Amino acid sequence: MVPQIVQSIKSIDELASFCKRAGFVFPSFEIYGGLSGFFDYGPRGVELKNNIKAAWWKAMVHDREDVVGIDAVTVNHPKMWEASGHVSSFTDPLVDCKNCKARFRADQLVKDVLDSDVSGMPLDEITALLKAKNVRCQKCKGEFTDARKYNLMFKTHVGPIESDENVAYLRPETAQLIYLNFKLVQDSARLKLPFGIAQIGRAYRNEIAPRDFLFRVREFEQMEMQYFIRPGDNKKFFEQWKKERLKWYLSLGIKKQNLRFRPHKKEELAHYAKQAIDIEYKFPWGWGEIEGIHDRGNWDLTQHSKFSGKDLSYFDEETKSRVIPNVIEVSAGVDRTFLAFVIDAYATEKERIVLRLHQKLAPVKVAVFPLSKKEKKITKLAREIFKTLKEKFVCYYEESGNIGKSYRRMDEIGTPFCITVDFDSPKKKDVTVRDRNTMKQKRVKVTELTKYLEKLLQ
Repeated sequence: MVPQIVQSIKSIDELASFCKRAGFVFPSFEIYGGLSGFFDYGPRGVELKNNIKAAWWKAMVHDREDVVGIDAVTVNHPKMWEASGHVSSFTDPLVDCKNCKARFRADQLVKDVLDSDVSGMPLDEITALLKAKNVRCQKCKGEFTDARKYNLMFKTHVGPIESDENVAYLRPETAQLIYLNFKLVQDSARLKLPFGIAQIGRAYRNEIAPRDFLFRVREFEQMEMQYFIRPGDNKKFFEQWKKERLKWYLSLGIKKQNLRFRPHKKEELAHYAKQAIDIEYKFPWGWGEIEGIHDRGNWDLTQHSKFSGKDLSYFDEETKSRVIPNVIEVSAGVDRTFLAFVIDAYATEKERIVLRLHQKLAPVKVAVFPLSKKEKKITKLAREIFKTLKEKFVCYYEESGNIGKSYRRMDEIGTPFCITVDFDSPKKKDVTVRDRNTMKQKRVKVTELTKYLEKLLQ
């Protein structure tokens, strides 16, 4: 009988503590006191993260005929970001405390203190609102400066001399490199509209106030795809990709009630967007974006054509004319998606913590345990089984002597199946296979074990 679920993750602190203890995520530079907005993925976390990216790549690229991938550099030419508008527009509103000099992201401050959404509000109106409501510094109760723009991009220099002539930027998103490679990809892959170009990679944003564990950090990964379409087909493909992307999360086990669409209001639309909608997940602290779907029109290709002087138009064989394709973008955060999958799968039962991850995402697929580490026949067979299975699956082997604790450790990291080699196994040539979700056990012949697991882990 499955024990009653009595508790899920209730807070961001509980989530961070679990991820650290179970080997999923560690604070970066912890022995030196840490650095806000940076995290490292541990042995279990890197496997889960890689599985998320692999599942996305399969759905977006390998399972489709109209999407290909690229992998572009992270240190970028400054002209690209001038063309895209990031140098002038990629900003958050910033206020400083006049007394203790602490800095706050003004729109988040208003949301936290006044529970009001000021997305897209002019800086002078944000300043007026803070003064009218007498919002003070949360650290020392001091007054705030007027709100001003703060650019989120990390600036660096290319070459041995730091000067304005060799400024470069760490990319704050992966999309722009797709536009720059649009013609090269289209020509080499012989693609015809509509088609997409996908990329998974790191991005960097110098956030004013990183918060909520992995949700808002300074170094993160994105899974983005730009889908190039004929002008006029925007609504059709916007709706299509909304359905496709929601279906992906549901197919990997996210509960439907924990997902929703949130359309962007006119005043919060990015400068390039004609229409935008977020897929949000219900985190313990409230609804938060895990993916954005945007109708970018022809803004990006037009801007890069203008700034570079290169023709980025497409010759449409059907109409025998040149067009600047429009773009529907799907952009998901790997780290935020990681959080959503962990939270959604986590439960504390009466006797265990269990992570009911979809088998495609589980960091370890199969664990092998000899019931006794002193009996050579048992350990020998267990090792042979482990050696065979690890050719097909990510496996874990442990000789602990306490099978109950071994099961609990595997439940906690989401391992779907545990195999126990017991005292009868060497003679009968069978083992016990335990299911993570139900905790039910079944005897399976060693010779049939690989096929049995392959079927369950499809």
